[in-house]
Amino acid sequence: MSGPYTYRLHNHSMASDGVRFTAKYTRAELEQMTTFQLRSICNKERLVEGLANPLDRDKLIQLILRFRGADSTKLIRKPHPGGFERLERALRQYLGADRKDAGRMRVPAKIVLYEDIRLGRMDGYKVEAELPWLDETNVLIVNALGEMCGILNLVKDGMDVGLYYLSRDSSAELRRTANQHYSLLFFRRKDSDYLHEAYYGDRPLLPASLHAVRVPVAELAIRTPERTEAVLAIDFGTSNTSAGAYLDSGYVSMPDSGASGRIRLNEINYVTFPGADGPGGEWLEVLPTAVSVEDCSNPERIVYAFGEDALRGSRAAGTRGTVMRGIKRWVNDYKRTEELMDPVGNTARAPRSEILASFIRYVVGTAEQQFKCRFRHLHLSAPVKLKAQFIEMFSEILPEYRIEAADALDEGVAVLYNTLADQMERRTFADGRQYQALVIDCGGGTTDLSSCCFRIEDGRIAYKLDIHTTYENGDTNFGGNNLTYRIMQYMKIVFAGYYAAETRLPDTEIDALIGVSSGDIYRYVDDHGVNALYAELERRYREAEAILPTAYRRYEHANREEYERVLGNFYLLWDAAEHMKREFFRRTGILRSRFEAEHVPPADTDLNIAVMSRWMVSVLENGRFREEYRLPDVTFNIREIEQLLKADIYGIVRKFLEDIYQDGRLQDYSIIKLTGQSCRIDVFREALKEFVPGRSIEFRQKAEDTDRVPELKLACVRGAIRYLNAKKMGRIEPLLTSDVPAIPYSVSAYTHTGQEKELIESLAPLRTARYISRPSHAVEVEFFLTASGAPASRRHVYHNRLDKFRPVTYEDIAELYGKEIPQDDTDSISNGETRYFIFTGGSRWGFHVVPIARKDEILQLGVKRFFAFENDLSELDFFDGTK
Repeated sequence: MSGPYTYRLHNHSMASDGVRFTAKYTRAELEQMTTFQLRSICNKERLVEGLANPLDRDKLIQLILRFRGADSTKLIRKPHPGGFERLERALRQYLGADRKDAGRMRVPAKIVLYEDIRLGRMDGYKVEAELPWLDETNVLIVNALGEMCGILNLVKDGMDVGLYYLSRDSSAELRRTANQHYSLLFFRRKDSDYLHEAYYGDRPLLPASLHAVRVPVAELAIRTPERTEAVLAIDFGTSNTSAGAYLDSGYVSMPDSGASGRIRLNEINYVTFPGADGPGGEWLEVLPTAVSVEDCSNPERIVYAFGEDALRGSRAAGTRGTVMRGIKRWVNDYKRTEELMDPVGNTARAPRSEILASFIRYVVGTAEQQFKCRFRHLHLSAPVKLKAQFIEMFSEILPEYRIEAADALDEGVAVLYNTLADQMERRTFADGRQYQALVIDCGGGTTDLSSCCFRIEDGRIAYKLDIHTTYENGDTNFGGNNLTYRIMQYMKIVFAGYYAAETRLPDTEIDALIGVSSGDIYRYVDDHGVNALYAELERRYREAEAILPTAYRRYEHANREEYERVLGNFYLLWDAAEHMKREFFRRTGILRSRFEAEHVPPADTDLNIAVMSRWMVSVLENGRFREEYRLPDVTFNIREIEQLLKADIYGIVRKFLEDIYQDGRLQDYSIIKLTGQSCRIDVFREALKEFVPGRSIEFRQKAEDTDRVPELKLACVRGAIRYLNAKKMGRIEPLLTSDVPAIPYSVSAYTHTGQEKELIESLAPLRTARYISRPSHAVEVEFFLTASGAPASRRHVYHNRLDKFRPVTYEDIAELYGKEIPQDDTDSISNGETRYFIFTGGSRWGFHVVPIARKDEILQLGVKRFFAFENDLSELDFFDGTK
């Protein structure tokens, strides 16, 4: 399996010379693991004492350290007051003759370091050395006069013997000197540790005899990163985030691709992030939208981890350390404070705005590292209905950046422009003809439907581009995570049956769980609904909880071991389901999938083998947990998965398209564009064919992207970059307009007699504001928000501030609200009456409440307040411990 579930298990790999590596573990790594993960190591490493005699957590750690312990590296990363001077003093006093191994080391001929920009594996500064004593150590930069200029770290590059790369923290100190004949000093581990103590220690150290290998560098430059006018475009997604920029030959005065040569001038460059295997593995163009708390012992300086590091750290810890996923949902409540806990139990509180800002700064920092510049101009795409809120939020929490507002594209238009740019480049459009497009964006957590009316006209000096957009519908509780969860449900039922009865039970077959043949699913959903089709699956899933529990929230008040077991079950099954979903719908020709403990070449080309070398689940039997290291002898096939997901996907497509299909509007659309990672599933196209012909659906996946990041995920970033660059270069004259969206919500209030009065009708066009009246002394007014088709309403309370009313005339009101509030409705207000006018928020996704009263025959205007339709983008959280 590509994504790690529990901990970083050091497999017994073979070196290039055939020597078998021995797995080594540091105390820091072991202390983050659960008791069951420690026992798993004993099982994997055949440490008999830990298996034969059940030991407690501390004794297990001691046992593993005794036989498989690795010394933790002491690398100088963060600056410390006076540390630089202490190192210089130590070098002058204790550095002896150079070692004679310089000829056996190969270092880059040219190294360029940038102040305040980190150095890492992607920069490509490799060090090769066939020296048995060389390890991950500190490397000092000195000039010919012995002056120290900087500190680097030597880090192993994977498991290859003798291969390292140079790294550096962004805050590590660099000093320019007049003498620029630079050399690198490489030390043994013992000497490097002494330098670490000297740098961070506040007490004098005993004298030492230091020796180093001095390797001259042909050219080493220390630069200050330039501020670029290039715009960094970020697609901030519910599940994954991507970023990129168009870098022309003049984006900085001295473009530097470094040793890696990754920067492509006059092209779009995407930011890459460490994948599931960490910095030493594959880097991808997507970053999981996840944040974990690494250390909150100092509440003023909380340390976070992001992306795969956050997910890996949370699973390795197995504790109640805070992991935050789906932080995009916070947009309408980003000032709320979150309770945080790190893996060792320290607690703190932090506003959501700080967490969101830290995540975006990490994305920007990674871009700056790879592109060697300073970004100050950001474009953050957002759902069309929340575009105004996102711009407002990011402008507030990231004041050091200029957030694009005037030319900001929502996600749907960015994706559409990517298609239009292709048409303009190939000149395949009809000049001046009006087209209509429907954009269905199914991301990780939400699905949106937008319509666009556009026209491209070949003007005298530029393309005139007219795009008119309307938000049609959406579901904030449906996305790719729903599909992963559905696969996880099926896996859990199958695995529970396997472990309970040693063999796969007949009633875990997909036909028994769904009960409707694949060809009849659409008709069944039309007649009975989606929930009815999954009723048996949901029942069996609840039964499986008694055998293979995953709802870890129920164990919050149990003992630590039980909580860790259930938490581990959830993440293992979730990751297994996510992996299977990706493999089935990313790669062509894969029809079956199974799990193995190690890589085994499949006998058949249609079979995918997912390696789960760290498999361990906790099974409940007679009220007690037992560990299961056996991988289930189960093979899943694509027919089962498609039958499993078919109703969910058809249900969301039907919800979006049925009305516009029945009223005949669907045939007006010449393009139906599928975007988002989840739309690559063939079942989406099949469901759409129930309403539209397949030739109208634009659904293309580049062959070269099938095993990496899908083009559908990058379409949003790519479209935004191409739009901004085309406008900057004067190739287009765009006119973007957006209609007030159809609102899938109703807002109502109750009169004093208990009668409900509807103030905003669901999916109905609004002409003027409606109102509810109260006596002027009322201080609280209740409003009830109901989503289309939802059985329950959400209560919002307007708190009336009587001291904030001010005298106005109707002309003043008209100047503020135009035709929203008619004069007839204000003229008829009686003395002692307050009318609360309700109208939608225009570009903001919600509704406004404006109180107007009359006192002594004079109109009084109160404080306008905005209420978001959705406090969070999604009220469905798959990681809340209840699943």
